[in-house]
Amino acid sequence: MILSLVCLGILSVMPIISNSRPAGFDALSFAALLSIWQTVLALPLVLAEWHRGTRGIFSPTLPAPERRRMGAVTVATGLMFGLATYLYVLSVEKAGATTAAIAIESYPLFAILWESLFLGRRKTRAELALTGVLLATMYYLGTGGTGRLEGVSVWFLLALAVPFLWSIAHVIIKEELGRSPITPAQVTLFRVAISAVALGGVAALIDPQALWQALSRPEFQAFGFLMGLCYYLELLVWFHALRHVDVSVASSITMPWPAFTMVLAALVLGDVIAPYQIGSFAVALVCIYGLTLLDLRKGHPA
Repeated sequence: MILSLVCLGILSVMPIISNSRPAGFDALSFAALLSIWQTVLALPLVLAEWHRGTRGIFSPTLPAPERRRMGAVTVATGLMFGLATYLYVLSVEKAGATTAAIAIESYPLFAILWESLFLGRRKTRAELALTGVLLATMYYLGTGGTGRLEGVSVWFLLALAVPFLWSIAHVIIKEELGRSPITPAQVTLFRVAISAVALGGVAALIDPQALWQALSRPEFQAFGFLMGLCYYLELLVWFHALRHVDVSVASSITMPWPAFTMVLAALVLGDVIAPYQIGSFAVALVCIYGLTLLDLRKGHPA
């Protein structure tokens, strides 16, 4: 629980850092640069584990088929995370820090869905009702508070794709952490390294000049490092938390983070927070906590 609370604080500041980056620093290059820094930051902990004798996925006793399966899972989830990182930066920029933050709040909704489909956890009528209210709230937010379908923003939909991808990858990774010797530090390193290679490769193909600028300008490097540091710490703490609680429970503990993001967005970025955004967040908060309470009453491990 404490680890999830640490994630709450880190999640709150990440949209602010992303939208505070220098002008001309495009979303793809920023996503690639922060992923590179994540990889650099993640490597020492894995090397320290190795020095202590913790081999994890590299254990010589691990059967080759199991290692190949874990490798395939790692690559697949790493690519999911890479795409999610780019969409995160882009949607926060285009939809705004507050709207994107609330949209990403739908993460527990997707986590609950995957746990129901893949882990066989059936939902009660009360849970389905709260899920329906949460879906309606996300729709209302996506329309900019108008409730009209034509008002749905494509940037809001891209923001929803972030928790969609996160939730799939996290549920898969949680199962791996429970059934294999791979460590959270190794999971984090492989995830960010694959993301860095994928995003860096795409950026080099699409706009090599923009990528070179991101790599060569000190002010761009500073923001890439800061965002990479926050993202890496959040990932490391999150994967440790997943060893002890369900994905939906852990994510619900971090639920209040958009409230802090709203305050920071107003103070740091000068954003104007609309009443419909505050209302949407309040309803979403109640729904997620209601779903969590119902889930805990059914006796699932927390």
